[in-house]
Amino acid sequence: MPDFLHCRSFTIEWGHCDPAGIVFNSRFFEFFDWSTWLLFEAALGVPCRDLPAKFGIASLPLVEARANFLKPVKLNDQVEIASHVSEFRRSSFDVQHRLTVAGELAVEGGETRIWAMRISDEPVKLKGAPVPTEVVERFRIRDPHPPAC
Repeated sequence: MPDFLHCRSFTIEWGHCDPAGIVFNSRFFEFFDWSTWLLFEAALGVPCRDLPAKFGIASLPLVEARANFLKPVKLNDQVEIASHVSEFRRSSFDVQHRLTVAGELAVEGGETRIWAMRISDEPVKLKGAPVPTEVVERFRIRDPHPPAC
């Protein structure tokens, strides 16, 4: 079954760039984080701020991030970022991101996150919890012709 795909477009602004007008590389990790939260919101139909109450979790903390920078992304570029969960494990999952400019792949990256709950006797600590089956199912598309970005 194909994965639920979330796409969004935006314009690169001055604050994303270094003095040469090229996106500063750490900004891509911000774009990935933003896209992950929007992906979950779209797939689950729940605003991000309501995920903890709806599913009894604390958050979706990041435990690993990676990126390949293939082409510079510059001031005023119109970019599209496509994101999907490529794998769910018991309490962790991988999110893949592909950022394109004018249809050309510029940056690809990924994140590993956990489905985290608070430890009741130590409320500042988090631990991984099993990702609910209902969550995993929402990321699987049953349409034989899912929309592409």
